[in-house]
Amino acid sequence: MIGTEKNAKRSRRKHTIRLKVVGSPERPRLSVYRSLKHIYAQVIDDTQGVTLAAATSRASDAPKVKGKTAAAKLVGEQLAKLCLEKKIEQVVFDRNGFDYHGRVAAVAQGARDGGLKF
Repeated sequence: MIGTEKNAKRSRRKHTIRLKVVGSPERPRLSVYRSLKHIYAQVIDDTQGVTLAAATSRASDAPKVKGKTAAAKLVGEQLAKLCLEKKIEQVVFDRNGFDYHGRVAAVAQGARDGGLKF
Protein backbone atom coordinates (compact mmCIF):
# COMPACT_ATOMS: atom_id res chain seq x y z
CA MET A 1 0.00 0.00 0.00
CA ILE A 2 2.85 2.38 -0.73
CA GLY A 3 0.77 4.24 -3.32
CA THR A 4 -1.93 5.24 -0.84
CA GLU A 5 0.65 6.49 1.66
CA LYS A 6 2.29 8.57 -1.07
CA ASN A 7 -1.09 10.05 -2.04
CA ALA A 8 -1.88 10.84 1.60
CA LYS A 9 1.41 12.71 1.98
CA ARG A 10 0.73 14.72 -1.20
CA SER A 11 -2.78 15.45 0.06
CA ARG A 12 -1.36 16.89 3.30
CA ARG A 13 1.16 19.01 1.39
CA LYS A 14 -1.62 20.20 -0.93
CA HIS A 15 -3.79 21.22 2.03
CA THR A 16 -0.93 23.20 3.62
CA ILE A 17 -0.20 24.97 0.34
CA ARG A 18 -3.88 25.81 -0.25
CA LEU A 19 -4.12 27.47 3.16
CA LYS A 20 -1.50 29.98 1.98
CA VAL A 21 -2.11 30.25 -1.79
CA VAL A 22 -5.44 31.83 -2.73
CA GLY A 23 -6.44 33.15 -6.12
CA SER A 24 -8.19 36.50 -6.42
CA PRO A 25 -9.71 38.27 -9.44
CA GLU A 26 -6.57 40.44 -9.70
CA ARG A 27 -4.17 37.50 -9.24
CA PRO A 28 -5.81 34.12 -9.93
CA ARG A 29 -4.25 30.80 -8.95
CA LEU A 30 -2.41 28.70 -11.55
CA SER A 31 -2.97 25.11 -10.44
CA VAL A 32 -0.98 22.22 -11.93
CA TYR A 33 -1.94 18.54 -11.85
CA ARG A 34 0.48 15.86 -13.02
CA SER A 35 -0.67 12.35 -13.90
CA LEU A 36 1.57 9.55 -15.12
CA LYS A 37 0.98 10.37 -18.80
CA HIS A 38 -0.36 13.92 -19.00
CA ILE A 39 -0.20 17.34 -17.36
CA TYR A 40 -3.09 19.68 -16.67
CA ALA A 41 -3.00 23.37 -15.75
CA GLN A 42 -5.79 25.79 -15.00
CA VAL A 43 -6.16 29.36 -13.80
CA ILE A 44 -8.78 29.70 -11.05
CA ASP A 45 -10.47 32.64 -9.36
CA ASP A 46 -11.11 31.26 -5.85
CA THR A 47 -13.39 34.09 -4.73
CA GLN A 48 -16.00 33.18 -7.36
CA GLY A 49 -14.96 29.54 -7.72
CA VAL A 50 -14.57 29.65 -11.50
CA THR A 51 -11.91 28.40 -13.88
CA LEU A 52 -10.78 31.25 -16.10
CA ALA A 53 -8.49 29.30 -18.46
CA ALA A 54 -7.26 25.72 -18.82
CA ALA A 55 -4.72 23.82 -20.91
CA THR A 56 -3.73 20.18 -21.05
CA SER A 57 -1.33 17.91 -22.89
CA ARG A 58 -4.28 15.64 -23.57
CA ALA A 59 -6.22 18.07 -25.80
CA SER A 60 -6.70 17.13 -29.42
CA ASP A 61 -5.28 20.48 -30.58
CA ALA A 62 -2.15 20.10 -28.42
CA PRO A 63 0.98 19.85 -30.56
CA LYS A 64 2.67 16.46 -30.45
CA VAL A 65 6.18 16.64 -29.04
CA LYS A 66 8.60 14.00 -27.89
CA GLY A 67 8.91 13.85 -24.12
CA LYS A 68 6.58 14.70 -21.26
CA THR A 69 8.67 17.64 -20.02
CA ALA A 70 8.56 19.30 -23.43
CA ALA A 71 4.79 18.77 -23.53
CA ALA A 72 4.50 20.34 -20.07
CA LYS A 73 6.37 23.44 -21.21
CA LEU A 74 4.01 23.77 -24.18
CA VAL A 75 1.02 23.49 -21.83
CA GLY A 76 2.43 26.41 -19.82
CA GLU A 77 2.90 28.47 -22.98
CA GLN A 78 -0.64 27.68 -24.18
CA LEU A 79 -2.08 28.64 -20.82
CA ALA A 80 -0.15 31.92 -20.81
CA LYS A 81 -1.51 32.72 -24.27
CA LEU A 82 -5.09 32.06 -23.10
CA CYS A 83 -4.57 34.19 -20.00
CA LEU A 84 -3.12 37.13 -21.90
CA GLU A 85 -6.12 37.04 -24.26
CA LYS A 86 -8.34 37.40 -21.16
CA LYS A 87 -6.18 40.27 -19.79
CA ILE A 88 -4.71 38.14 -16.97
CA GLU A 89 -1.05 39.04 -16.51
CA GLN A 90 -0.25 37.98 -12.92
CA VAL A 91 -0.99 34.66 -11.24
CA VAL A 92 -0.14 32.80 -8.04
CA PHE A 93 1.51 29.42 -8.70
CA ASP A 94 0.00 26.37 -6.97
CA ARG A 95 2.14 23.26 -7.38
CA ASN A 96 -0.69 21.18 -5.87
CA GLY A 97 1.55 19.21 -3.49
CA PHE A 98 3.95 18.08 -6.22
CA ASP A 99 7.68 18.82 -6.07
CA TYR A 100 8.69 21.93 -7.98
CA HIS A 101 10.82 19.87 -10.32
CA GLY A 102 10.61 18.33 -13.76
CA ARG A 103 7.22 18.70 -15.44
CA VAL A 104 5.74 21.02 -12.79
CA ALA A 105 8.70 23.39 -13.14
CA ALA A 106 8.42 23.11 -16.95
CA VAL A 107 4.80 24.32 -16.83
CA ALA A 108 5.90 27.28 -14.71
CA GLN A 109 8.77 28.10 -17.05
CA GLY A 110 6.50 27.84 -20.10
CA ALA A 111 3.98 30.19 -18.48
CA ARG A 112 6.76 32.67 -17.68
CA ASP A 113 8.10 32.44 -21.24
CA GLY A 114 4.55 33.04 -22.48
CA GLY A 115 4.32 36.31 -20.53
CA LEU A 116 2.71 35.49 -17.18
CA LYS A 117 4.23 36.98 -14.04
CA PHE A 118 4.43 35.14 -10.72
